[in-house]
Amino acid sequence: MSDAALIWSYLAREPLLWLTLTLIAYAIGDAASRASGRKPLVNPVLIAVILLAVVLFATGTDYRTYFEGAQFVHFMLGPATVALAAPLYANLAHVRRAVLPMTAGLLAGSLTAVLSALAVAKAFGVDGAVLASLAAKSTTAPVAIGISEKLGGAPTLTAVLVLLTGIIGAVVATPLLNALRLTDWRARGFAVGVAAHGIGTARAFQVHETAGAFAGIGMGLNAVLTALIAPVVLRFFL
Repeated sequence: MSDAALIWSYLAREPLLWLTLTLIAYAIGDAASRASGRKPLVNPVLIAVILLAVVLFATGTDYRTYFEGAQFVHFMLGPATVALAAPLYANLAHVRRAVLPMTAGLLAGSLTAVLSALAVAKAFGVDGAVLASLAAKSTTAPVAIGISEKLGGAPTLTAVLVLLTGIIGAVVATPLLNALRLTDWRARGFAVGVAAHGIGTARAFQVHETAGAFAGIGMGLNAVLTALIAPVVLRFFL
C-alpha cells in the first residue's frame, strides 16, 4: 500500500474529515455560484453533492461511513427548521394582510406536491415502502425523514428525494417565475419555499430578501401541513 493510501486510510477513520470535506465542497459550490452571478444552474448544493459523490466513489467510501462523520450537519437541520419562526415573526404584519391567499397557496402547493408524486409513482407500479418514501419529498429534510419513518418508508431514500426536489426547485424556480411574469416577491418566495423547502429558500434569499423571508415562512408552514395530510393521502394509494 502506498504512503498516500495509508494516510487516506488513517484520515478516513476520523469523523471530522467528512464534516470538513462537506463544508469545503459547499464553499467551492458557493464560490462558483458567486462567480457566475448566482445563475440558477450553478447551484452550490448541486455542486457540493457532485463533488462529494466523486470523492466517495473515488475512495470507495460507503454512505454510512460518510454520514457518521458529517452527521453534525444533519443535526443542525433541526434547529435551522425551528429558526424559521424568526422570519414568520418578523413579517407577521405582512402575513396577516395576505393570510387568505397564503392559506390557499399553501393548501394547493402541499396537496399538489403529495398527490402528484404518489399518483405518478403509482401509475408506474411503485408500491410499498418506496411509495411511502415519496409522500414528504417537498418538505424540509428533518420533517420529511420523520414522516417517512412513521409511514413505513425508507428515510434514506426520502432524504435523497428531498435533496433532488430542492435542487430542481432552486434551479427552475427563477426562470419559471420570470416567464410567468410574477413580480410580487412575497408570492415568489412563498411558492419556492412550499415547493422546494430549504434549498429553494436559500436560492430565494440570493434573489431578494423579501422573497427569502416568505420562502422560509412557506417552508415552515408546508412542513406542518405535510405532516398532517401525507398520512391521509397515502392511504388512498396503498
